[in-house]
Amino acid sequence: MSNISKDTFQFLEELKENNNRDWFTANKARYEAAKAEFETFVDALISRISEFDPSIAHHTAKECVFRIYRDVRFSADKSPYKTHMGAHITSAAKKSEIHSKAGYYIHLCPGETMLAGGAYQPQGPWLKAIRQEIHYHLDEWQAILNNQDFITYFGTIEGEKLQKAPKDYPADHPALEWLKHKSFLATHYPNDAKVLDRHFLNHCASVFQALFPFDRFLNRAMD
Repeated sequence: MSNISKDTFQFLEELKENNNRDWFTANKARYEAAKAEFETFVDALISRISEFDPSIAHHTAKECVFRIYRDVRFSADKSPYKTHMGAHITSAAKKSEIHSKAGYYIHLCPGETMLAGGAYQPQGPWLKAIRQEIHYHLDEWQAILNNQDFITYFGTIEGEKLQKAPKDYPADHPALEWLKHKSFLATHYPNDAKVLDRHFLNHCASVFQALFPFDRFLNRAMD
């Protein structure tokens, strides 16, 4: 079974303290080993997710894993490297379209690992469609968010919200607090011991299976 090793966490911890090109170049072999391990893990995770969500089965880790190199052109922080590893697995055909679909995101970072999904700042047509879907199928939406597995792993949804009711919806709408969302996110934070446990792949699969109905609802809005 694919695992995340202490060596990978150690590399990321040291990178955080030595975020410069000289250190990275001297430790390039360690980075390549950590990257290969993470890609192997993500490939295994894609296989597990595809058992309940076949829409993502066509992807490989190399299509879903983000580069570790930061784009610093418009950032005040000129640190050249990300201090985490990340992958976003969706049914989108291209990596450039990953935010056009709800999917499965893994953010690997000592003390800050995250498993998440949903719609992050969806563009206008998708956002409008999600709100309509909630309006038309409120009972189903509530059932998804009240599912015990969803609550166990995610609690409730997060995301930036409007101050007032969105256009076309009354201030007394029964789903008002959900309709005010501009992002619809579900996030789970496993601790380091869980991440380094040999059963972490199983844990990820369970978390993402609990997430699947939420993602499916959001994606269906644009079908």
